[in-house]
Amino acid sequence: MDPIAVVALIAGLVVSGVLGGALVRQRHLLEQATQSRALEVTAGVDAELTRRQRDIDDRVDLLRSNAQAEADRTRALAAAALAAAEQSRAQAADDVRRAEERRAAIENESSTIRADIERLRDEVTRMRDEVSRREDRLIERENLISGEATTLASRATELETRAREFGVRLETLSAREESFDADRAAALERVASMTVEQAKAELVASITAQAKREAALTVRDIEREARDEGDARARRIVTLAAQRIASEQTAESTVSVLHLPDDSMKGRIIGREGRNIRTFEAVTGVNLLIDDTPEAVLLSSFDPVRREIARVTLEALITDGRIQPSRIEEEYERSRLEVDARCIRAGEDALMDLALGDMHPDLIALLGRLRYRTSYGQNVLGHLVECAHLAGIMAAELKLPIEHAKRCALLHDIGKALTHEVQGSHALIGAEVARRYGEDDDVIHAIEAHHNEVEVRTLEAVLTQTADAMSGGRPGARRESLEHYVERLEKLEQIASSHAGVEKVFAMQAGREVRVVVVPEVVDDIGMQVLARDIAAEIEHELTYPGQIRVTVVRESRATGLAR
Repeated sequence: MDPIAVVALIAGLVVSGVLGGALVRQRHLLEQATQSRALEVTAGVDAELTRRQRDIDDRVDLLRSNAQAEADRTRALAAAALAAAEQSRAQAADDVRRAEERRAAIENESSTIRADIERLRDEVTRMRDEVSRREDRLIERENLISGEATTLASRATELETRAREFGVRLETLSAREESFDADRAAALERVASMTVEQAKAELVASITAQAKREAALTVRDIEREARDEGDARARRIVTLAAQRIASEQTAESTVSVLHLPDDSMKGRIIGREGRNIRTFEAVTGVNLLIDDTPEAVLLSSFDPVRREIARVTLEALITDGRIQPSRIEEEYERSRLEVDARCIRAGEDALMDLALGDMHPDLIALLGRLRYRTSYGQNVLGHLVECAHLAGIMAAELKLPIEHAKRCALLHDIGKALTHEVQGSHALIGAEVARRYGEDDDVIHAIEAHHNEVEVRTLEAVLTQTADAMSGGRPGARRESLEHYVERLEKLEQIASSHAGVEKVFAMQAGREVRVVVVPEVVDDIGMQVLARDIAAEIEHELTYPGQIRVTVVRESRATGLAR
């Protein structure tokens, strides 16, 4: 075989094999591409079918929900229509019922009106008959009156004639009476040996003396009854007022004590080289006493308000911990405003407690300042409120204006808020302050007269004095040191014992009563009265005491007889 043919044959076989493999590969690739395309088309068709199915489901759900909503709305509208129909039916039934009731009421009213009309017709007929009868009677009375007038005219003529006759007879009798009186007077003068004028004078003198004696006896009885009744009624009123007032015992102090957290605070209060304490005393005007008393300092000042401002200032400085001159000035200004506000609030609380009317703001502030003022240990503002309650109770018993009496008693010691600034008696100072702020004249008089510096002229002033004595004189109201108390009792006994005829003297009831026993042979009954007045006047002149002191003089006479 030819090699070239063999090579060509082999080459042809190789080429055909290569071409067949290529065809097989190409067919295989075509099949793969066809399958891939078919898969892609199938996937796209499935996705489209899925999307369309989802859209269809969404539309079906939407249509179903819309149909359900429409059905619900339709049912709601039907229910509303049904309810409206029921309401309209009920309203119609109600209207029909009211119409029936109205018709029945109208029928009843019409029947009543018809009955009234019939009754009025009968009444008119009856009145017409009555009028006709009265007209007949009037005609008869006119005829009768005309006949009586003729009779009266004739009788009047007859009476005039008889009156003239009686006048003549009366003149005759008068003349005879005058003649008889003259004869009788002459006969009496002859019998009594005195003229008519002398007899008249003697009779008048006798009647006058008898009337004076009877009047004196009546006046004495009336005075005794009035005195007894007045004393009993006064005791009852005062006792009732005292029983209805329940006040606290005095526990005030004239020196303010401030407790410290520890003793080391004393050095901080003094400061370096005493700078803090000098600044504090210069700013507040209060003496600060720092001694060996553990955990305490004393604040001393004649002005209680200033002392309270200093106490609040120091308390704030101790709480804050920063004690220096600038802080002292700041806290002092703040504390001053705070204490002023407390004073105003205390005055307003007092007015509210007593249910009193408006008062000048400056007067309220002065009244509140007395919250920090004491008298014999008794808080002055508390004393004033207590006096106002007592005066109101007594005024109610006496049928006097209660609010007016309370106002007089509340302001009677208002001058004590200024006694450290103005010279003079607190009663006169208080009266001037009340006059300046437009208080009533009766209130001003009660203030200036409550210590008898002015003569008492009104009942309100008397009630103010009584309430002041009751509030200051009740047990526990005021206090004084034991030394002063003993000295006062000794002085009372000494004053009473210095008078002639005194045998024994006893100071009783905590010095509110002095009982003096006299020698009966030296002091008689009239001398007892004089001695009691003299001892009372001397006590008033030489002693200072709260309330009042009763002086009782006892004279005992004994007669002894022996039987043998």
